[in-house]
Amino acid sequence: MSENSGKNGAGDITVVHLMRHGEVANPDGVLYGRLPGYHLSELGRQMADRVAEHLTSRDVTHVVASPLERAQETATPIAKAHGLDLATDGRLIEADNVFQGKTFGVGDGALRRPENWKHLVNPFKPSWGEPYVDQVVRMMGALDAAKDAARGHEAVLVSHQLPIWIVRSYAEKRRLWHDPRKRQCTLASLTTFTYRGDKIVSVGYTEPARDLVPAHLLAGAKPVKGKAKAFGA
Repeated sequence: MSENSGKNGAGDITVVHLMRHGEVANPDGVLYGRLPGYHLSELGRQMADRVAEHLTSRDVTHVVASPLERAQETATPIAKAHGLDLATDGRLIEADNVFQGKTFGVGDGALRRPENWKHLVNPFKPSWGEPYVDQVVRMMGALDAAKDAARGHEAVLVSHQLPIWIVRSYAEKRRLWHDPRKRQCTLASLTTFTYRGDKIVSVGYTEPARDLVPAHLLAGAKPVKGKAKAFGA
């Protein structure tokens, strides 16, 4: 342990779990984005309870969620299990997207509609929504705030798939533009950042509710064994 350990938390190990919310009730299949009024389905509530149970024995001292209903509802049983008040951080919100409120997916003809073309010219930014760099900035801010609030312990932050994947890609020094089909961030999964002092030293990934995730969302995906990727000193 360094001589600075104990001063400003320089030697503390802090763990921040960045969780994706559970399944949402969305019978019309719209891209709901930041729209209000989208709540967890019954299955989504089961996922939230499963992760709360999974984390019961962990040293969680701080629980935070995106302001959107599905994130708040996912985080609530975790906070209750640890006797904590649930905090809200707007930086954990879903990425903005010009297609929210619409159906937009592979095979639905959206890419052939001329009115959509202007939004699809730059996949590297991306041109259809919040820039990846902006997502990194706000998500790193939320992670750092949680790390400070739970220093020496653990925190749980509930957010959304794209911002979680983007900040993980940044931490692991990967390019930010990517194939959405290859994101490793299934429903109710935990992307775990371990800090030594103020530095991220490893990133791990687990799926405590994998058996509850609908099969079509796991097509081609292999079970995750929970190994963390460590970074050099």
